[in-house]
Amino acid sequence: MDGTLLQQIPQFVVSGLTNGSIYALIALGFCMVQNATGIVNFAQGDFVMLGALMAVTLLQKLSVPMVPAFLGAVLFGALAGLALERGPLRAARNRDVLVLVMITVGVSIAVRGTGMLVWGKNVHSLPAIGSESPLILGAAAIVPQVLWIIGLSFTILGLLFLFYRHTLLGKAMRAAADNPYGAALIGISVNKVTALAFAMAGSLGALAGILITPLTSMSYSGGLMLGLKGFSAAILGGYGSAVGAVFGGYALGILESFAAGFVSSAYKDAFAFLILLAVLFVRPAGLFGSERVRRL
Repeated sequence: MDGTLLQQIPQFVVSGLTNGSIYALIALGFCMVQNATGIVNFAQGDFVMLGALMAVTLLQKLSVPMVPAFLGAVLFGALAGLALERGPLRAARNRDVLVLVMITVGVSIAVRGTGMLVWGKNVHSLPAIGSESPLILGAAAIVPQVLWIIGLSFTILGLLFLFYRHTLLGKAMRAAADNPYGAALIGISVNKVTALAFAMAGSLGALAGILITPLTSMSYSGGLMLGLKGFSAAILGGYGSAVGAVFGGYALGILESFAAGFVSSAYKDAFAFLILLAVLFVRPAGLFGSERVRRL
């Protein structure tokens, strides 16, 4: 093996953790919607785009200070998720899962078209949080934005764990996801819990977009590939499993980084799906998913 590549392994790990943090946040959004409604929300990637470009608008066009601009963009993502659930999904007369999934596909297309009209076809960027001077840690050069991405992602994931395990509202969401009919019988408003799940999914997507845009820039269609990779991470970990979503996100990010470094970066986007297919051939339910057996 080339000694130069061996020296770059720490850099590959840092890059993998950075991308994995973003994939994990997006995968958790997929997981929340899946547990609340049983559907795949293919508009999740567009929440990433909306959060990033709304932050661009607030920060650069309206001259809002950075922290309020980022918080406003996260709130906008939450409102977008809430609008999706309260609007076309709840108004659908046919409650078949496939119909609802196709609605999210249509909403995704509509959001990207609207984004193109509002923000144009050009790519947009956000300023990095903190300094842009890289920090040298061993053989890896780390820009502060990477530390912010990893640190904030871990913080959010930890807070979500505490929310679901140790708050009444979090337990109500888990109960409604596990058994909506039983939850309704004990007084839990399943509709409100579902709306909250979509709002949280939207805010997680928006946060992911805000964090990654200073490194990669964002366009009206930039959320599509990120959404597909987040979906791949969720499937890899076991669709519907929060632990699996986090593990799948980081595993996918690190494997993708190493594959791009040791094989070719030209096929970086394809590696995510090749890895997914390889795992699903061995374990169709994903790494943390449970295979359901239906008796005939």
